[in-house]
Amino acid sequence: MSDKPNNPLNFWQELKRRKVIRVIVIYAAAALAILEAVDIIFPRMGFPDWTITFVIFLLVIGFVITVILSWIYDVTPEGIEKTKPVHEITEKVTEKPLTVNAWKIATYISVVVIIGLIIFNIFGRRGKVEDLVILDKSIAVLPFRSLSEDPEKQYLADGAMDAILLHLSKIKDLRVMARTSVEQYRETDKTATAICQELDVAFLLEGSFQKYGDQARLIVQLIEPGKEGHIWAKEYDRNWTDIFSVQSEVAQSIARELQAVITPVEKQLIEKVPTTNLTAYDFYQRGSEGLWKFFLMRNREVLDRATDLFNKALEYDSTFAQVYTGLAFTKLMKSFPNIIGAFLTSDTYVEGDFLDTVVILSDIALSYDDQLAEAYTLKGYYYTIKGLKEKAIKELNNAIKFNPNDWIAYLVTGILYCDYDLVKGLENLHLAVSINRGSELPELLRYTGIVYINAGFTEKGNLYIQEALKLDDDSIAYYRVLSFAETSRGDYEKAIEFIEKIYTEDIKDPNILWALGYNYMFNGQFEEALRYYAIFYETLKSIDQLSVNNMHRIAYVYWQNGFREEAEYYFNEQIKYSNRDNELGQLMSQLLYTYYDLAGTYSFRGEKKKAYENLRIFNQRQIELRWMVTLIKNDPLFDSIRGEPEFQQIIKDVEAKYQTEHERVRQWLEENDML
Repeated sequence: MSDKPNNPLNFWQELKRRKVIRVIVIYAAAALAILEAVDIIFPRMGFPDWTITFVIFLLVIGFVITVILSWIYDVTPEGIEKTKPVHEITEKVTEKPLTVNAWKIATYISVVVIIGLIIFNIFGRRGKVEDLVILDKSIAVLPFRSLSEDPEKQYLADGAMDAILLHLSKIKDLRVMARTSVEQYRETDKTATAICQELDVAFLLEGSFQKYGDQARLIVQLIEPGKEGHIWAKEYDRNWTDIFSVQSEVAQSIARELQAVITPVEKQLIEKVPTTNLTAYDFYQRGSEGLWKFFLMRNREVLDRATDLFNKALEYDSTFAQVYTGLAFTKLMKSFPNIIGAFLTSDTYVEGDFLDTVVILSDIALSYDDQLAEAYTLKGYYYTIKGLKEKAIKELNNAIKFNPNDWIAYLVTGILYCDYDLVKGLENLHLAVSINRGSELPELLRYTGIVYINAGFTEKGNLYIQEALKLDDDSIAYYRVLSFAETSRGDYEKAIEFIEKIYTEDIKDPNILWALGYNYMFNGQFEEALRYYAIFYETLKSIDQLSVNNMHRIAYVYWQNGFREEAEYYFNEQIKYSNRDNELGQLMSQLLYTYYDLAGTYSFRGEKKKAYENLRIFNQRQIELRWMVTLIKNDPLFDSIRGEPEFQQIIKDVEAKYQTEHERVRQWLEENDML
């Protein structure tokens, strides 16, 4: 039976005689070892993913060739010889012991290697992955200490720290805390463990810097809590002209220590020299430091000084891109002293051309450096405010592409999407929170809480609001948000109760004044509503801001209080500004809220045809939030058409859109174990 030529046993014996099986085992061991090395080395060297696939393809081709050659040829002590077919062998050939032993040893070693690699990948890899998860590749760069006795030189140390932090931020494989997160530890006596816990990072970078004459000294050390001393440290003594290469070198060294992948594009971004003029760079550093001091102290004089320093830098290098974005930020902060307030602004018309100036400066910056993330962030903000969704998304995506740790870009993206896609909005807001644990964190948490409330998850939203209160003890902001939650549910009396806990005659916060006027109006207390709405508008005028989507509200309360002439004036103003926004394509128009306001105005005046024309446009919105469901159900401006079938159908449409988005958010929360 075994003598039949097609018998599988005969074929197996022939494979063994030609040593094909041994070659396969040895090749498999070598291939596994090569793949293991490639898997470890290639990512660290920044090779793209397809290169690993290409190596596998080559190994498969090599396997086929090796099997064919091992069938045809044999390795003997006399050299490589062609293996004779079995029918040509006239006598039993006895292999020489040396050859036999060599093949056996190689085969046994290969089997051991294969088994070892399999065990390593099953158990060792699992442990390695767990270690990387614990590592988290997250880091905070603490403010550098100046080694100079002159306190005026601190800006140099801060400049070095800021540059290294920015370089690290460009690496997607790292999570890097924003500078606003670390300023609180400038004069701290907290331990590294405590700081890491508060910032939710695995590593800290500490440093000190000194410039003396044409020389510079930079000392840095990487710290991992729970380990004795530092895990990496280095001292750099270089010529001042080498400052850019030193900062780049430090960032890349740290990334390697954290096992972070640096792509070729990221490497190019990190090694890019911002200016060839060191005098311009010095003025830029001073201006940047002034801008940061303004964030901390809100001192207008500091901001003016920063503007002067940035302009001075341009005198030495008019192509210095980062200077233009520095000027854009100073322009933005002059109009909105609170950086979060600036980026949360959406429902007010701001007098002046400061936004146009911001985008012009950003465009100039990009003309000199088209990979400057902060310029794209500013343009994304500009287009968001203007209601140009697609343009805003394009700019913001570029910002995140060139700086995956830009918390402002994530914030603006989150704000943008919260009017179109709550899941994407929340994803980006959570990313902003994950890299900004500074003074802006409470406001970020409150805004995130509001979004959850808008999505119908009041309890979850309240958790974020409570956390914000723990951080800054801002009872005014706390009760203001709680009032909003009650307003969105339609409990206007409870909303008033929360707001009155914090209101005093000295408070001129437009948000509080608006909340009081709005809730008193919906609660039928028109005299009180008129009182607060009047103060609300006077306050907005005093700060050169004008609300464009509340004039019909104040008109309504004037009417209810018997002031018909004033009511007509504000109704007409609402129509004028809403039509103007529609013509200009402003944000409220893009979101179709202006059409809702026009519909309410026309409905109150009895102009049903115009009311429905605008309501039909408003009803084209893709998603709805809980506050809008409550509003359209209770809005007294629509009392004249409330019982009509078409209006009732529009209410049902609004409710259905809200429920659909609520369900999407619920599924997202469940998928991410957040519910």
